[in-house]
Amino acid sequence: MNFDFSDEQKLLQQTARDYLEANSPLTTCREILEGDQPYATDLWKGAAEMGWQGAVVPEQYGGAEFGYLELAMIAFEVGRALAPIPFGPSVYVATEAILRFGSDAQKGAWLPKLADGSAIGTFAFTEKPGQNAVAGIEASVSGGALSGTKLPVADGDVANVAIVAATEGGALGLYVVDLDGAGVTREGLDSFDMSRTQAKLAFDGAAAEKLAGADEAGIAKLLDVAAVLQAFEQVGAAERALEITREFILGRYAFGKPIAANQAIKHRMADLWCKVELARSNAYYAAWALSTDDPELATAAAIARISACEAFEDTTVEMIEFHGGVGYTWEYDCHLFYRRAKLLSSQLGTPKYWKNLLIDRLV
Repeated sequence: MNFDFSDEQKLLQQTARDYLEANSPLTTCREILEGDQPYATDLWKGAAEMGWQGAVVPEQYGGAEFGYLELAMIAFEVGRALAPIPFGPSVYVATEAILRFGSDAQKGAWLPKLADGSAIGTFAFTEKPGQNAVAGIEASVSGGALSGTKLPVADGDVANVAIVAATEGGALGLYVVDLDGAGVTREGLDSFDMSRTQAKLAFDGAAAEKLAGADEAGIAKLLDVAAVLQAFEQVGAAERALEITREFILGRYAFGKPIAANQAIKHRMADLWCKVELARSNAYYAAWALSTDDPELATAAAIARISACEAFEDTTVEMIEFHGGVGYTWEYDCHLFYRRAKLLSSQLGTPKYWKNLLIDRLV
């Protein structure tokens, strides 16, 4: 097993970091959070020009066909920049679902648009806040017509196509739904992190095309893939939050010395560093399992998901604490990271759900 990325992969990651540092500073995330624009459209177009949305899409469908390891490294940088674009739901889930389960016609219809960024995809799974990732699906399909309600749907207000979980004849499956078609109603929702919008989607006889093979086992595999890629996004953001916190405590003085000199601060920073590095290692292993389609992917994905959620959330909580009173103010960026940590932990199923899933997979 190779424990490091190749020079070409590292160059791809550095190119992504350079682009995001130049085009997506934290002020961009703040502008989207505070403004009326749902996402950074210019950033989305720029990412598409570099092939990010089509990173694992075959060239015959207009993709760059880099591979999963390369997509993971791009996801790391997207997270590190808190990029306010609908990247995860469109790339990790919608594109992956069509790639994995779509017919030739479905792939030909949607993958070129998803790969070049002219279409945005999303994943409509849960039907109420707090629902875990697999239970309680009431949306149903009959005769190719979908009925039901989905919420919250990440980027559902801007997406063009949704991968919708619904039952048909009592069996759970996934369906491709054109959100610009008839029978679809959208309603924006308040969100903890308004730099990544959420929506309620209501379907009343909307045309739905079944993704063959997307049964419960197939959905679980799809969620494993998404969990691995999103873990990189979370680790990237946690790393950036830790860097910002380190710079702050080294520069803030109390009683004539930097607060970083206090033993209690050192210990807590060391604990955070260990959590981030552990999450990074777990994400790397899961990415290897994903890229090689290893049988351990199911276990590795759950571990990567759990450790990434904990590392990102814990780092942002301490980030606010170490900034003292100003950490709670709107002027500082701590809350941008805290909001994103909470949002990503709630998507794809909560950490508690994944812990229970991991236990089931280990016994």
